[in-house]
Amino acid sequence: MAVIEQEAPLSQLQTALSLEFKDLSLLQQALVHRSYLNEARVPGLESNERLEFLGDAAVGLIVSQKLCADFPHLNEGDLTQLKAALIRWETLARAAERLSLGDYLLLGRGEKQSGGQQRPSNLACAFEALVGAVLLDSGLRKTRALVLRCLKPELAQIATGKVALDSKSRLQQVVQTRWQAMPSYKTVAAEGPDHTKVFTVEVMVGDRALGRGRGRSKKEAENKAAQQALKAIDAGGPAPCQASELCT
Repeated sequence: MAVIEQEAPLSQLQTALSLEFKDLSLLQQALVHRSYLNEARVPGLESNERLEFLGDAAVGLIVSQKLCADFPHLNEGDLTQLKAALIRWETLARAAERLSLGDYLLLGRGEKQSGGQQRPSNLACAFEALVGAVLLDSGLRKTRALVLRCLKPELAQIATGKVALDSKSRLQQVVQTRWQAMPSYKTVAAEGPDHTKVFTVEVMVGDRALGRGRGRSKKEAENKAAQQALKAIDAGGPAPCQASELCT
């Protein structure tokens, strides 16, 4: 894929990453939002979604290894909660902001005009795609060093015990404690064209919906649904099912 001229030169981003890509097209692909494909006429151009898939797995592995090494006495449940706090999209979006990743994103005009360069879901996905690109270009050792450096502030918070769980993790904890059940998420609507789609998600326990949320990604909608459910539970809302029913 030919490297496209961008407003912010990729050399600046490589300096911020302390990396020099052997294949610069991988770095650029990590920055291509799918909305850009609708307007660009570049042969072989792909969105960052495949790299995002790879980066998501790499971040999960690196964070899991770090937590197991740093907290050898924690059980699986505690490690899972700490991992959720580190890999949730709000955390990854903050890491992307510290790299000014939004300045380098290639977006369609509509997405850019609607604030897509600052949208947390776009930033989080771009960060995961960037990690995937580094993995392919430089291998696991350099990828691990980058991820741990980018998440250093959050890792420091965990070390001091100052970790705020995301809404989905907190809801899961509440539902398990109160009703010995697990919440599930159901997409009930997906509206708009692919590059500006809005998702509506309900969080369910048993056959009862506890909350509903809308967002530009399923992750965002799920988090908002969990937030609404937590507010309803705090306000004394009804149990999700009768004592005689089985919640699954």
